[in-house]
Amino acid sequence: MTAVPASQPVLPSLDTAPLALVVDLVRSGRAATRRELTTLTGLSRKVVAQRVDQALDLGLLELGDLAPSEGGRQARMLRFRPAAGHVYAALVGVSEFTVAVLDLAGEIVESHHQDWNVDTGPEPTMKQIDGAFELLARRTGVSAPWAVGVGMPGPVEFATGRLVAPPIMPGWDGFSVRSWLRDHYDAPVWVDNDANLMAFGEWTRGVPADGRDLLFLKVGTGVGAGLIVRGRVLRGQQGAAGDIGHIHVTDDPEARCRCGRTGCLEAVASGWALLRRATQQASESPLLAQVLRERGEIKGGDLGEAVRAEDPFAVRLVDEASEVIAGVTANLLNFCNPGVLVVGGGVLRTGTRFLDQLSRTVLERCTDLVRRDLTIRPASLDHLEGVTGAGLLAAENLLAPAALSRWIDRGTPLGQAALLQRFSADLA
Repeated sequence: MTAVPASQPVLPSLDTAPLALVVDLVRSGRAATRRELTTLTGLSRKVVAQRVDQALDLGLLELGDLAPSEGGRQARMLRFRPAAGHVYAALVGVSEFTVAVLDLAGEIVESHHQDWNVDTGPEPTMKQIDGAFELLARRTGVSAPWAVGVGMPGPVEFATGRLVAPPIMPGWDGFSVRSWLRDHYDAPVWVDNDANLMAFGEWTRGVPADGRDLLFLKVGTGVGAGLIVRGRVLRGQQGAAGDIGHIHVTDDPEARCRCGRTGCLEAVASGWALLRRATQQASESPLLAQVLRERGEIKGGDLGEAVRAEDPFAVRLVDEASEVIAGVTANLLNFCNPGVLVVGGGVLRTGTRFLDQLSRTVLERCTDLVRRDLTIRPASLDHLEGVTGAGLLAAENLLAPAALSRWIDRGTPLGQAALLQRFSADLA
């Protein structure tokens, strides 16, 4: 048999296309009965019946409740079987990470959270994540993931899974998270910016999920945004869309950002900027001054506790930050006009004050048409929206019709990671 050159795309077998189509229609909810499949696909009833039986045998579909009677014998509804396979997911933050095992619908089976400083470097960090995956494998019995999805707190070149000049991740520039994981797992790997995945997780599994375009605003150690339009993440040409933390908001030369510039949004209103101010001006807050004396540093949780205790200095810091971020957010909303604005990240741990003030300012500065029917809400997945989005990124790429047709006849993508990774790179 002649080998296929690496640069030449491998086409799926014509026999797998109808099977992939049937599974995709059921998974997406566009069809739930054999009759609907026949109508939507244009395939004969015999072919549809054969492909449904094959999907049932492979464990990708399962029978549900009885379908509504249309005369004659009632058939059973068809539904996708999310437990057919599992994916690994990781959401890496500046000072913590979360890993999870999820089913193919993005439902978390088991998760693990760990404090960890990302500035320790790429190799130690990836080894910690790998160890956490091994822990979940022992807990769940899922030792061979079908795919892996990862979110990182910096600019990611989506086509390669490589970090590009991340300002808050020293030592990570040029590091390929995808390559490291591909060396350790026989599974395709997709890597994206954390805010994009938080947006995707909330759009897919957040409450309420109404399918409208969604802007996710992440305010934590850094500031970022992710935008979902018609169910798709907008990443831009290179994957850098949404990196709003480095929008210029002030000419104050003292507002020095970790990216090397001055005047960035992050230098004024991010978590690290507020902690810097809180440390420098701790004498203005008896509560924070005591924390600094006893522990030698002020952490985000300390600032959040001070805000909830209505400490005047802490409240002023958060109010000033929310005002600046609200101005940038209103501009974003006026530009892209989503139906939903979701606010997430560590800022939610300070209570409702930040969101309440941001909402008021945003609504004052948005145009009438933009704010009409605009929903502003906090993230709803208990800080798991990012790792959920990472799992969904992996599952959706794996189950996209063009990719599905390349492995569905085997019932599993295991053993075909290189092909699926190369194919997804061609599409990126």
